[in-house]
Amino acid sequence: MDKPAETQFPIHDLLQRRWSPRAFAERMVEPDTLRSLFEAARWAPSSNNEQPWHFILGTKADPSGYDRLLACLKEGNKKWAFRAPVLILSVARLNFEDEGTPNRHAWHDTGMAAISLSLQATALGLIAHQMAGFDVEKARADLGIPAGFEPVAMIALGYPGDPAILDERLRQRELAPRERKSAREFVAVGRWNEPPDW
Repeated sequence: MDKPAETQFPIHDLLQRRWSPRAFAERMVEPDTLRSLFEAARWAPSSNNEQPWHFILGTKADPSGYDRLLACLKEGNKKWAFRAPVLILSVARLNFEDEGTPNRHAWHDTGMAAISLSLQATALGLIAHQMAGFDVEKARADLGIPAGFEPVAMIALGYPGDPAILDERLRQRELAPRERKSAREFVAVGRWNEPPDW
């Protein structure tokens, strides 16, 4: 299901088509496709080229690994994400490797890698839905995440499915028009709270 953004100004087609649906097809994601997604993440920009991102991958081809990630989701996300053939947890390394000092950009850079992965997914005809709704401490314990690393977001990934598989509330959200704030609401010129004259 395509639902391109209705933009106020022209943007690249890939950005316009990227969104976060909840209806997934049963089709498995091919190993070469997964490798392509993580290659896209690999080339994301990062502060001091630290590349602080890590990803824990679970696919339905490996049910025990997949189930560990699924069990970390909050119930509201489990209702639909269980259909996604791939679950991924992004994790940020919080300190610089060489100095051991805090890397205040680790979350930002991990997000950059995640959006690179998401855009590559869109380019390949897949969908990726990033979620904050998961149990961080359960993920840390059950997935063996060491100290100095922080779980950031869960990602459900796969091929688009039919919204009819969703319950009524989620189906309505899936079919509703996409909305975003105007750029004037979050862009300031020269100093805080000075909107552009666009």
